[in-house]
Amino acid sequence: MTTKSMAAPAQTSGLGHSLKPRQLTMMGLGSAIGAGLFLGSGAGVQAAGPAVLVSYLVAGTLIILVMWALGEMAAANPNSGAFSVYAEKALGKTAGGTVGWLWWLQLVVVIAAEALGAAGLLFSVWPVVPVWILALVFMVAFTGINLVGVRNFGEFEFWFAILKVAAIVIFLLIGAALLFGWLPNVTSPGFSAFGTFAPHGMSGIANALFVVIFAFGGTEIVSVAAAETENPAHSVGKAIRTVVWRILVFYIGSVFVIAAVLPMGSAGLKSPFAGVLDLAGIPGAGTAITLVAVVALLSALNANLYGASRMIFSLSERGEAPRMLSAVNSNKVPVAAVGISVAFGFIATVLELIFPEHVLPALLNLVGSTCLMVWGTALVSQFILRRRADRDGTELPLRMKGFPFLTILGLALLVLILAVGFANPESAAQLLGTLALILVIAAGCFFNARAKIGKTQEVR
Repeated sequence: MTTKSMAAPAQTSGLGHSLKPRQLTMMGLGSAIGAGLFLGSGAGVQAAGPAVLVSYLVAGTLIILVMWALGEMAAANPNSGAFSVYAEKALGKTAGGTVGWLWWLQLVVVIAAEALGAAGLLFSVWPVVPVWILALVFMVAFTGINLVGVRNFGEFEFWFAILKVAAIVIFLLIGAALLFGWLPNVTSPGFSAFGTFAPHGMSGIANALFVVIFAFGGTEIVSVAAAETENPAHSVGKAIRTVVWRILVFYIGSVFVIAAVLPMGSAGLKSPFAGVLDLAGIPGAGTAITLVAVVALLSALNANLYGASRMIFSLSERGEAPRMLSAVNSNKVPVAAVGISVAFGFIATVLELIFPEHVLPALLNLVGSTCLMVWGTALVSQFILRRRADRDGTELPLRMKGFPFLTILGLALLVLILAVGFANPESAAQLLGTLALILVIAAGCFFNARAKIGKTQEVR
């Protein structure tokens, strides 16, 4: 990425611009480091063995390219609608409205799932307060945090992310000491697990790839938050450069340790971080990592509620959602947008009371391949808008290097991942469900646009 000196002003007039660059950086990092890493990385190792590292490298390369593309567009046009706005500029109002609503609906479900997931984990180590009450407390607390102003929200998310990063750094240090035999009275497993690098061959790598890709979901929130950041061009460029390499170091480093210490079939892969720490002889490892996972889920809930409220706010401003959702209070917070984004989470807590232990699995099944569609739309939008800017001689504050070849590479990787997904019956069902949802949303956006055109013609 190359940055020019000119700064792009934020384009979303009703919101504040008080997020600090450090908060934006940690927000992107924190939203990507969640339960997918702390609890889900074991599933990838189980599917592919140490060769899961190849799957992480492929997925990591894709997210780097997507973030570079989003960074270029966000610096030129910082808007709370982010990729929805860019899709509208590149592909038309129907495409922009569709990707915005799709992402918002996914986050609404994820917010509820994260509240219940965090409550369930906390209940497993502190079985005093029922899960539904814990989830309700989380929902109330984080709704309040999102209503007090973006600066306070950013600071809270900053320290949440710091806790997660600190936990990963400590884990990597302990893992390195275990692998190199530096821990007293502990036998090192060495690197013997890498003797059979790919026990299931290419099929194992392919199966793990579709599991791994979702672990990086959430990083795109940096482009949404750019609209409320001081000096967006500088802040976005710095955040993307920092987030990308830190994510790769933390993800690849952690998975390397897990794959080296825990072989396929190990019971420790159910909670891989705890499994490694148990082998290292660290007392209370299971409880500690469970609490870290609770923090990870709550941090992601906090960031996703922010992202969902800003996306529906942008859709409202553009006439794709009710106008009342674009109203802001004295703290420049879209209160109605926050309220509607969090409403389903409160409903889910009531459902958990009525149907205990059944709501979370149902919610997780609803979260399909939305992020792949968002990333693909972002790459296509950047390709079109960059060519348009170059043709018109428009100066961009942040430019993605290697264009158009790296954008095309990102789209090729995306096609590869989709092909792998359709080859697996379970993931194919999710993809088909997502495609059906896209068609329904697109039809609604199309008819909404036609209705507005008709009203305009009547007025004339």
